Amino acid sequence: MDRQPPPTVSPLDLDRYLGTWYEIARLPMRHEPPEYTDISASYSRQPDGTLRVDNRAHNGEGELEESVGVATVADPAEPGRLQVSFLPEGLRWIPFTKGDYWILRVDEGYRTALVGSPDYAYLWLLHREPELDTATRDAFLEYARSLGYPVEKLIYTRHTGRRTA
Repeated sequence: MDRQPPPTVSPLDLDRYLGTWYEIARLPMRHEPPEYTDISASYSRQPDGTLRVDNRAHNGEGELEESVGVATVADPAEPGRLQVSFLPEGLRWIPFTKGDYWILRVDEGYRTALVGSPDYAYLWLLHREPELDTATRDAFLEYARSLGYPVEKLIYTRHTGRRTA
């Protein structure tokens, strides 16, 4: 079944999106094993206009892992469609090394966000704090379900109180 790509947030204020987000839930992915805890992502604008993406988590042994990447707006008419690369800077020019990171929904206060890939393989529920109230979580996940994301496969991120941001 061919599906249309999901809609992204429009308009999106990227400057309000900057800052630290805590992962509340995600679809399984090899780069983030299920035992990872305290996952956060911090976004900041760089002098060239790109966004620095600083992902942090504690691995299964409790050690801090960090991955720094760069995000760019794929299409200025669709600012919610970002492309992210975590390859070393000298290799980022290689085609097909950027992942789609689409901002699907963000609340009015830019406190909760839903991010996914257009192929429905990746999904993240993010919040500005490590904990999110059940009503907000359920509303965002119901929206993801309505788009066609397999929310029944989500991994809920455990936050132990160790700060990563």
